[in-house]
Amino acid sequence: MKRNEVIEVKITDHSFPGTGIGLVEGKKVQVKGAYPGETVLARAHQVRSDRAKGRFMEVVSPAEYAVKPPCIHFGRCGGCASQQVPLALQRTFKEEEVKKLFTQHDLLLGEYLGITGHEDAYEYRNKMEYTFGDEVKDGELNLGMHLKGMKNSVVNTVECLLVTEDFRKIHEYTINYFRGKNLPYYRVMRQTGYLRNFILRRGVHTGELMVNLVTTTQVSFDLTEYKEGLLQLPLVEKLVSILHTENDNLADAVNVDKLNILHGRDFIYEKLFDLTFKISPFSFFQTNTKGAEVLYGEVKSLIGGEKKEIFDLYCGTGTIGQIVSDKAKKVTGVEIIEEAVAAANENAAINGLSHVAFIAGDVKDVIANLKGAPDLIILDPPRSGVHPKALEYVKDFDAKEIIYVSCNPKTLVIDLDYLTAHGYEIQKTKIVDLFPNTPHVETVVLLERK
Repeated sequence: MKRNEVIEVKITDHSFPGTGIGLVEGKKVQVKGAYPGETVLARAHQVRSDRAKGRFMEVVSPAEYAVKPPCIHFGRCGGCASQQVPLALQRTFKEEEVKKLFTQHDLLLGEYLGITGHEDAYEYRNKMEYTFGDEVKDGELNLGMHLKGMKNSVVNTVECLLVTEDFRKIHEYTINYFRGKNLPYYRVMRQTGYLRNFILRRGVHTGELMVNLVTTTQVSFDLTEYKEGLLQLPLVEKLVSILHTENDNLADAVNVDKLNILHGRDFIYEKLFDLTFKISPFSFFQTNTKGAEVLYGEVKSLIGGEKKEIFDLYCGTGTIGQIVSDKAKKVTGVEIIEEAVAAANENAAINGLSHVAFIAGDVKDVIANLKGAPDLIILDPPRSGVHPKALEYVKDFDAKEIIYVSCNPKTLVIDLDYLTAHGYEIQKTKIVDLFPNTPHVETVVLLERK
């Protein structure tokens, strides 16, 4: 086997994240996006004496359990990875992948509570961030997701099934409108162009919609006609926010130089349980509202009895801290993004939670000066896990319980290694499938001080 050689791989095993494993010429080959029972073509890379990785190309022979993917974009769009796998089996695979990582790190699951998730496998997303571009060089303007495995090509995902019909109508109107205006999309390498990104958000329980068009200032274009066309669309939910974000940053990311309100307001409301959350254009909020209710419900169910004080570290917009606040006399959250903290404190005020407060700063720096004696610490870190310095302080607080909410089981088990080596014992583990048809999985772990 040589690098860049096209190989055929019969997938017999799998690992996180959604990575199929098979044997070729005696080497263990990993192919992300392939599933057990499939035979796939892959392009070999990172070839070693005993192992290799392959970039998925296509399925040669489907698995016996395979179903027909309902979305016309599946297989080309880089968003979904497993529509051909029935939902129940997707969850079995995710469950097995998390358990394997625990076993590899000699970690016990404690009382294993199984895997759960909301029953909606489609139309569950409350936010989508699309990119303007083309599929082939100098091709027709597209708006959507990147072509699978090709970061410079964009598929026009106008019929995406992860979003509602309202999102699809807005998407279709937008791409048709800008195709008719012959406006250039922004090319990152050349640093030229106008159209960059397009972000849609919705309040699932409030029925509020937000549209946010992201462009450079390289072209002077009047968006009044575009706005008026949006307002004429026959939508089920209410379009309360139409925004135009100016972004001249050279990085291939959504940054805000200036935010213009074209219609309505610069936020929407959403409800979780009996709480109200104000969501700004760029604030973090779990992108599956009903799935988040399942996840946060599992977190809350692990809290037994009233706590004197809870620390909610990596709190984002303070969603978890506010949801569990009826279980504590005091809740303190820490988050590095200042806008998220401002939103968290504003939402706490909206919900009348005077015993809940949020602090802006990097957890690894702020935690050294946190005052209090928490009997419960909630950790909900980014994919990179908890910073080692922050873990040391978490250990030194000597809280009776820790609840770890993880979006990446690979870093979860590393952090659990540390905590179990420093006086904590895993009591319960629950897995939540927050994003069907993707490799993403959430894991909730309750630890207690020995």
